[in-house]
Amino acid sequence: MSMYDVLAPVYDSFNGDVDYEPWADYIEKLFKKHGRGKTGSILDLGCGTGKMTLALARRGYDMIGVDLSEEMLARGRENAAAEKLEREILWLCQDMTAFELYGTVDAVICCLDGVNHLQSPGDLKKMLRLAFNYLEADGLLLFDVNTLYKFREVYGDRTYVFDEEDSFCTWQNDYNEKSKLCDFYITLFRRLPDGTYAREDEWQRERYYPLASIRKLLAECSFELLEAVGNFEGEALKGTDERCYIAARAVKKKGDPNT
Repeated sequence: MSMYDVLAPVYDSFNGDVDYEPWADYIEKLFKKHGRGKTGSILDLGCGTGKMTLALARRGYDMIGVDLSEEMLARGRENAAAEKLEREILWLCQDMTAFELYGTVDAVICCLDGVNHLQSPGDLKKMLRLAFNYLEADGLLLFDVNTLYKFREVYGDRTYVFDEEDSFCTWQNDYNEKSKLCDFYITLFRRLPDGTYAREDEWQRERYYPLASIRKLLAECSFELLEAVGNFEGEALKGTDERCYIAARAVKKKGDPNT
């Protein structure tokens, strides 16, 4: 069982501070700014419980949500059913580094540091190559990564506690400056119907990717880097920004897939 299978029942509650609508506004702004045609279909990699998938589905996009956690996808389906959007979204339980689609899409997105969960440059390159393969010519790839500031100052070696009505979670971070890897040790207590608590322990890891490395990998996978900014307003990345938002275009030549 993965960390996100464990966290699935409480994931949305613990991420209640994430406002997906402004993020969806930003994504649409990038479609208008960099798109070279109508964007109708979107692949959401590492979609989790589908909050961003749903935010874009409500705006009329044909959505595909891909995630490795069956439990997270189950929550996504429940969220979609609650909004009567079941038919607008295709949910696929697949790995970001080895996914298969039935056809091409106009855009690929990966939000909330999904890319940082790819623990080696080789894995990131696999994901980029697949994204390129399934994108239409000039299709957009949009994703964010956690900055070095976040790894050092927010993750670091800190412990966080999340206390909700029916759940309690401790989250211990262990960041290695040399390897640029951060390990997360998570203990979750969930109240059961009979009033007792079930304990679950999990481990996960994220990697810090310098922008220079991302730029190199994008170029190797035939993507043109369009912008790398520090917020939804498109301002230059600052030393205290926690996320870097990246937009790239699939540059396909004659003979490439989908040209």
